[in-house]
Amino acid sequence: MSPKHFIAFDLGATSGRTILGTLRDGELALKELTRFPNAPLRLNGHWYWNIYSLYERLCEGLRAAAREQVTISSVGIDTWGVDFAFVGRDGSLLGLPHAYRDPHTDGIPEAYFSEVLSREKVYAATGIQIMPFNSLYQLYALRRGDSSPLAAAHRLLFMPDALSYLLTGEMVTEYTIASTSQLLNPHTKRIEGRLLEGMGLSPELFPPVVMPGHRIGTLHPALAAECGLPELPVIAVAGHDTASAVAAVPASDEHFAYLSSGTWSLMGIELPDPVIDERTFACNFTNEGGVEGTTRLLKNISGMWLLEQCLSRWKAEGRDYTYPEVVRMASEAEPFRAMIDPDDPSFVAPDDMPAAIRAYCERTGQRPPADDPAMIRAIFESLALKYRQVLDRLRQLAPFRIDRLHVIGGGSKNALLNRFTADSIGIPVVAGPSEATAVGNIMLQARAAGCVATLREMRSLIARCIPTEEFAPHHDAAWDEAYARFLRVTANPE
Repeated sequence: MSPKHFIAFDLGATSGRTILGTLRDGELALKELTRFPNAPLRLNGHWYWNIYSLYERLCEGLRAAAREQVTISSVGIDTWGVDFAFVGRDGSLLGLPHAYRDPHTDGIPEAYFSEVLSREKVYAATGIQIMPFNSLYQLYALRRGDSSPLAAAHRLLFMPDALSYLLTGEMVTEYTIASTSQLLNPHTKRIEGRLLEGMGLSPELFPPVVMPGHRIGTLHPALAAECGLPELPVIAVAGHDTASAVAAVPASDEHFAYLSSGTWSLMGIELPDPVIDERTFACNFTNEGGVEGTTRLLKNISGMWLLEQCLSRWKAEGRDYTYPEVVRMASEAEPFRAMIDPDDPSFVAPDDMPAAIRAYCERTGQRPPADDPAMIRAIFESLALKYRQVLDRLRQLAPFRIDRLHVIGGGSKNALLNRFTADSIGIPVVAGPSEATAVGNIMLQARAAGCVATLREMRSLIARCIPTEEFAPHHDAAWDEAYARFLRVTANPE
């Protein structure tokens, strides 16, 4: 069989890549063609995404793919969740999309619950974790603020759908990305009208929902010619990057939990149906859409964001560390000196992350980290302990035994954190693939092209082609003692 080539655009909240995926004789190969930064624009007290710059980066990726001089089968785009763009009746984009860390949603969930629909009813209708930046609350913030783009909007497109629209001129609502919004009913797999109607909006704002593998359209003829490519099909992959990443978990059975580790850590299990009850509501778990109609029952945890923001601050102060230096510094620091709740609200978007961590420690009666190595060690250990807390809750919800944790994404390359995590949770950690999102994106395009038929076949091929590393747990009473202390500290943050 002749090789098949696919272009994956994988856009995260801090960077993006163009990946060329090649399937040849049952083997998968990846080649990074372009890499580019992605950061919110801060304008007049708000945070936005420069969607036009992202479009330019996609065009550069298409031109790079053309230079490879191979026959490309299709293109797919995945991004982070919840954010969206508006399209007017004339087809033009209306303003810049707000970034999810924009403070305009501060206090908005509580306003929505008191003015439109209660917290319990919102969760019962969606099964989604209550977080201020969910699309539902972004929309309500815009509605209350008399947003001009919202008032003029004909359609709302989530970020991967908006970028696909710029490439093709066709509008869809891809299922997995819509499921992050707290606007989708996980049973009907449709936008839940009453969530919108209570604020004077209509479900007609959204194009029809499509499932991963749907052919959106083809590249605009002029764009294709400009980039030196034919009018390639653009496929709706699992548009939410975590959904694409979870599709790439190299699991042989259901007895696993996953941790998609990057700027965010998303820990969960894969189920055939959503779980929406008093337990998941109390724990604020989320039911997001997966491939083949599955549900990703998971918890969003603030992940490498904490470290990224510390590194950015230290660089501005003249201390620029490489990642190997970061790992070495943490490994040499004294263990269990300070711990934090990675999800404390004070860490969402502070101007100075190290100062925010020190302040948290002071509020909780701990001695703040004395230097940068101690700060990094505290972040890594706190993440490992948070993973244990979330996994303990998942074990209570899972209809099966959880035998191992698959860590995927960029964070899977952090051997020190993987070792901490295995020791903390007490089961093996299987690390890789680090490029899980791009792999899942490519394999979903391959499935649309008929190269594989099922999710199980996709995972079998990935397990065969991409090496992983296993970290066995070592029982250490110090981790048990640290976990007990972590629960006390995080339960009383004031």
